[in-house]
Amino acid sequence: MKVINEYKVHDRMLIAVDCIILGFDGKDLKALLIKRGFEPGLGKWSLMGGFVNTKESIHDGASRILEMLTGLTNIYMEQLYCFGDVDRDPGDRVISIAYFALIKLDDYKAELMKEHNAKWFNIRHIPSMIFDHKKMILMAKESLRQKVATHPIGFELLPEKFTLAQLQNLYETIYETTFDKRNFLRKILSLDILRKLTEKEKFLSKRGSFYYTFDYDKYKKLQREGLKFI
Repeated sequence: MKVINEYKVHDRMLIAVDCIILGFDGKDLKALLIKRGFEPGLGKWSLMGGFVNTKESIHDGASRILEMLTGLTNIYMEQLYCFGDVDRDPGDRVISIAYFALIKLDDYKAELMKEHNAKWFNIRHIPSMIFDHKKMILMAKESLRQKVATHPIGFELLPEKFTLAQLQNLYETIYETTFDKRNFLRKILSLDILRKLTEKEKFLSKRGSFYYTFDYDKYKKLQREGLKFI
C-alpha cells in the first residue's frame, strides 16, 4: 500500500513579516514608510518588511527585519495580526504577520533613511500604500490606544528624560483628544512610577519644567496588583 506524505500534497505559501514602526516627534505620532524598490508596487509607499527564512521563527524574522532596516535591537515590538486574504499580494500567495514597533525618532539614523528611501508620515495623514499596508497601520493605531491604557509602552516613544507636558502631549496625540491637565497629572503622579530629576527643560520658558524618568521596577509591582494606567 502506497503511503501518502500529507505535507507534500498541500499547497506551499510564502510567509512575510511587515513592520509598522511608530515614532513620536513631540507633536505628532508618525509611521515610518519606505518607497517600494521592486514590483509589484514599484515606487509606491510600503511598510518595512521581508520574508521569513525557513530556519527562523516568526518573531526572530521580525527582529531580523527590524534590525536590518532600522539598525536597532531590543526595541519594543508586538505581534499585531495575521493578514491572509488570498489576493492580498498580486506577486504570489503571501501570508503576512504584522508587528508594530515603537522607537524614538532620534534613534533612527539619517543614513538609513536615505538608504531605504524612508520617510516619517503623520499617522493621521498616511498616503496611498501597496496591498493592505494602510489597513495594518490603522489596526496598529487602535491596538496602541488599547495597550497604553494599561501598559506604559508609551514611554518607548519618549526621550529617556521628559517633562510632564511632553508626557501628556503624547497621550493626547495617541487618543486624538485633550485631557484636563490637573486630572491627568494627578492620575500619573498618584501611580508613583515616575522619578523626578533636579534638571529642568528651559527652552520653552525661563522658569523651566522638571524632567522625569520612568521607574520600571515600581510599575512592575503595580502591574501585579492590578493597574489601569490611563
